[in-house]
Amino acid sequence: MDRTRLTRAVETTVAAGALGACVATVHTAYNLHRMRTPPVEPPVVAERVSVLVPARDEAARIGPCIEALLASEGLRDVEVLVLDDGSSDGTADVVRHAAQGDPRLRVLDGGSDPLPAGWLGKTCACDRLARAATGSVLVFVDADVVLAPHGIAASIALLRRAGLDLVSPYPRQEAEGALPRLVQPLLQWSWATLLPLGLAETSARESLVAANGQLLVVDSRAYADCGGHAAVRGEVLDDVALLRAVKRSGGRGVVVDGTEVATCRMYDDAGSLVEGYTKSLWSAFGSPAGAAAVVSLLAWLYVVPPLSAVAGPTRRARAWGVAGYAAGVAGRTLVARRTGARLVPDVAAHPLSVLMFGALVAESWRRHAAGTTTWRGRPLP
Repeated sequence: MDRTRLTRAVETTVAAGALGACVATVHTAYNLHRMRTPPVEPPVVAERVSVLVPARDEAARIGPCIEALLASEGLRDVEVLVLDDGSSDGTADVVRHAAQGDPRLRVLDGGSDPLPAGWLGKTCACDRLARAATGSVLVFVDADVVLAPHGIAASIALLRRAGLDLVSPYPRQEAEGALPRLVQPLLQWSWATLLPLGLAETSARESLVAANGQLLVVDSRAYADCGGHAAVRGEVLDDVALLRAVKRSGGRGVVVDGTEVATCRMYDDAGSLVEGYTKSLWSAFGSPAGAAAVVSLLAWLYVVPPLSAVAGPTRRARAWGVAGYAAGVAGRTLVARRTGARLVPDVAAHPLSVLMFGALVAESWRRHAAGTTTWRGRPLP
């Protein structure tokens, strides 16, 4: 290929990536406009509610979670069940101290026996909690999530008013440190940009799903009909798998804006973030080829244009690069404003965020292939 053709190929590649970034940002704006949001002043929930918290070695985090759950407002009949899943750090003692004898809370002893064949730790814990629950609606909450006083009532109000079987209110993500601030905002940005929310809510297609196990609200009958966590016992991304199971059984569910109903600080530092992401990213795209395709697409839309803006071979290539970079930053800005994430300088580093995500995907597949993936002291498939 001569120099002229190569230059034109570069210009075409950059222009296509920039246009793709622009289209994606327009889609982001549309999604954010139509995204469901739990009400700020929900009605009192008259039905029985079971709040279910799986916990393994969560002594450092679970106290605020329990205090917030027991301070929930607008719940006429509620039980809070915490399963201590073989913790070695006194998690159960912290839970009981935070509860201060509140009779609505029970701690279930998960024991220290090996997991049943085919089960993962969290799916097994959630299954045991659901079997012990007596509510008509189940609220699964991770131990590092802090609910707003109206959070549970608001999420249930949205579930019932919208006629859904499962809603996943995505909590506001708190991130400190360079790597968490680069990577964590991509959680909400990814589905707000790439998932057609309206179609995801109504379509039976299992590929059109996004969910976050940090906070899941599900009708108990729909949960039973889909097989519950027993149906997804070996799934690392059990939250997404559970929503797919609900869809298979004829139910409807969708991810919703949980910014005002809950907060979550998943990781305290870069090391814990790498461990957390690499345990599950390999399973998000079906295969190494699928993962490579997704990462390549993101790089084309959000890394190639800014590189061209700096080092493009022609003025046209650099102009397209600037346009593509601006579109990517605009999309991140829209999501950050909606979800309470930092704006400056974080959104400007969007290309670097995408690169870090790609590196985490590659590392996750490396560990999975080597059979070295673990979580909370247990091996993962």
